[in-house]
Amino acid sequence: MIYCVVPEELVPELFDRLNDYYADDPHVEVIVDRRKSGGSLPEGGERRSRPAGPPAGAIPRAAAE
Repeated sequence: MIYCVVPEELVPELFDRLNDYYADDPHVEVIVDRRKSGGSLPEGGERRSRPAGPPAGAIPRAAAE
């Protein structure tokens, strides 16, 4: 499934057009992003500015020769 996410402020302009465009594609669903910006963080959590490192047990990269 592919979700085409439309920001709430662009719904009047884009939602119907995108919904019509993808109407024949059963793998695409047009949805509205209703989240409010600045969402809450888990208790004691902090927002990361970059992704976490590789998962534990990941295969290390080979050294360049």
